[in-house]
Amino acid sequence: MRRVVELTEMGRGTGPRVLLLPGLGARGSGFRALAERLSWVAQPVLVEYPEGLHAARGAGELARQVLRAAGQMDAVVASSFGGMVAGHLAAAGAVRGVAFLGSFTRPEHLGVRGNLIAMMGPIAVLGRPGPLTACLASWRRVPADRVPEVVPTTTLERMTTLHRAFAIRREPPPPELSRLPVSCLCIQGDRDVLVPASTMGRLAASLPPGTPQHLLRGVGHVPYFTHPEVCARLLTPWLYALAPAQGVETAA
Repeated sequence: MRRVVELTEMGRGTGPRVLLLPGLGARGSGFRALAERLSWVAQPVLVEYPEGLHAARGAGELARQVLRAAGQMDAVVASSFGGMVAGHLAAAGAVRGVAFLGSFTRPEHLGVRGNLIAMMGPIAVLGRPGPLTACLASWRRVPADRVPEVVPTTTLERMTTLHRAFAIRREPPPPELSRLPVSCLCIQGDRDVLVPASTMGRLAASLPPGTPQHLLRGVGHVPYFTHPEVCARLLTPWLYALAPAQGVETAA
């Protein structure tokens, strides 16, 4: 059982330090393929959240735990619920850039679904997500050995997801980032069945004016997992502009 935030440094270059934040029930290891591609332009860091009832906190408390573990950073790439964690980090001045992948910072960005966000917990426990759910979320077939990177598959992961989902509404969401000096980027799959494509417009309205928005055709909820090469191409110029460094190469 993880009692604290665990970090895995993946960077080989001297570019910006970038935390890769998973969603509510996903594992940080699902970002590994994207991290390997970004390692030529940045210093990616995989993040695994704590597990167990003691770790069942909302996004604000989880952001504080991440900050204690990682310290100040240049950027965050956040998936789904990870966007709420990233929003708190940005509001605290701990990060200069946030890329949102199928993500949100407030439940209302999800539209009507935002009122049901706590139900993700009971679904994780009672629905016992597995290969079919992972494929639905990914919008493509997921190899059996990689299913745990996309959905909670152990009893501990499911119970942690349950209690963390209930904690979301028990704390204030992060403030809108539109007035903060933070560089943002939005990437969204048009086949995302968990965070609908309409979320991106609502999210972008709360971000600094001119935030780029990229809608990926035929892509589901976890583009970093299913389309790491596409995400790397979109993230590379953003990261380069965020913290240019000599000797930086273009991501594959």
